[in-house]
Amino acid sequence: MDTSVLLPVEAEGFIQSLETFSLKEVGSTRWFRQHEYIEKLNMQAILNASAMHDEFIKELLVSYGRIPVLVHEMILVEVWKHKVFPILCQLQDFNPKNTFHLYMVIHHEATIINLLETIMFHKDSCEAADESVLDLVDYCHRKLTLLVSKTTMEGAATHDQHNPTGKTVESSTEIQSAALEFEITLKAVSVLRYITDHTDSISVINRMLCTHNVPCVLVQLIDCCPWSRCKAGEIEKYINGKWQKIPVEDHLKMTKLDGQVWISLYNLLLKEDCQRKYDFNSFNKSQLLKLRGFLTEVLIDQLPNLVELQRFLAHLSVTDPAPPKKELILEQIPEMWSNIVSENSGKWKAIAKYQVKETFNPSESDLRLQAQRLAQTYNLDVMESLIPEKPKCRSCGKEATKRCSRCQGEWYCHRECQVKHWPKHKKACQLMTETSEKIQRDLHISN
Repeated sequence: MDTSVLLPVEAEGFIQSLETFSLKEVGSTRWFRQHEYIEKLNMQAILNASAMHDEFIKELLVSYGRIPVLVHEMILVEVWKHKVFPILCQLQDFNPKNTFHLYMVIHHEATIINLLETIMFHKDSCEAADESVLDLVDYCHRKLTLLVSKTTMEGAATHDQHNPTGKTVESSTEIQSAALEFEITLKAVSVLRYITDHTDSISVINRMLCTHNVPCVLVQLIDCCPWSRCKAGEIEKYINGKWQKIPVEDHLKMTKLDGQVWISLYNLLLKEDCQRKYDFNSFNKSQLLKLRGFLTEVLIDQLPNLVELQRFLAHLSVTDPAPPKKELILEQIPEMWSNIVSENSGKWKAIAKYQVKETFNPSESDLRLQAQRLAQTYNLDVMESLIPEKPKCRSCGKEATKRCSRCQGEWYCHRECQVKHWPKHKKACQLMTETSEKIQRDLHISN
């Protein structure tokens, strides 16, 4: 089955058309069309990378210099979420019939960081990002710092959130936004790691080491480990976009996120350029030496390069490195966040009021058109090909190839297993089918 989303010539047209928007235009018809383009580019990039095919999405983004546009649009939505969205939710005349349009704006940031995670694995993408790498470093630092702060304050709080009966439309959307924020931040961990892999820019290195003290932030991440939790006496880890129970024998097994943080630390502490720039003062030294307690034989067996980090920390514990030499350097500075904020300072409420009236109050025909276009974007066969694991039979657990034709929600290997499982699935199937039909009726879309 051909699960391609885009042909190279289609992708080229989409990428050439990518442009930056103003904060007021977020959610507009033109903006929404570009969101669809980026969504398709993201899905095709993941398909290419997972199948190890020609990564033409990455090549085209590099060739046409559009990676800075992606970074700008991601930060634009980040600013919108912080400055406009809270005001929007408090306005009395904000009472949308459907929050679908609003959610897609919130989801836009997740789509772009996902695409960046896929393409920034390659050094030429990091180079093509040019000065926007500085903005990307700041973005990742904001995300990681907020995650550490939230995890520290909440302690063992779960990231699973359920919508209690009686919640308003606004709080429902805020819950969706919070769940997405967690996923976005974990993607930012990977993006930061790729930047540490590839960059040799003095400005970027200074930004990570001197301005943001990223090594200490990463130490805090390892210490609080927000992608691991204990629930009902069992260890769960966040893997491939969901919380999974971990068997006892795998408790010490490193996840991809663990690896990304450790490799970032390895790069930032052991590269010669970084060692010259970083200030190993008493505070930083005490924070870094906490890592020694985590560098067990089991961990090093899984990532052997960490033995060099272990030796470095052992040496650091008995020495006092000289402070970095002060050098006169003309540094580049990130501008995207500050430019967006300064251009719209004092206009947040006006933008929110405008968007309530013009953007987030679509007509029924507009909603119907959007739903139809997105139904084409989120092709079911393509979405399934993006899932890292093959579906399992709900009855016997074997690899499944058939799906419940009514609700499309459960998988089976054979008809016999489906019939056997039907008494358990019947109520859920009916509920999912009724919910789907209700949504389609609300949008006036006939099956």
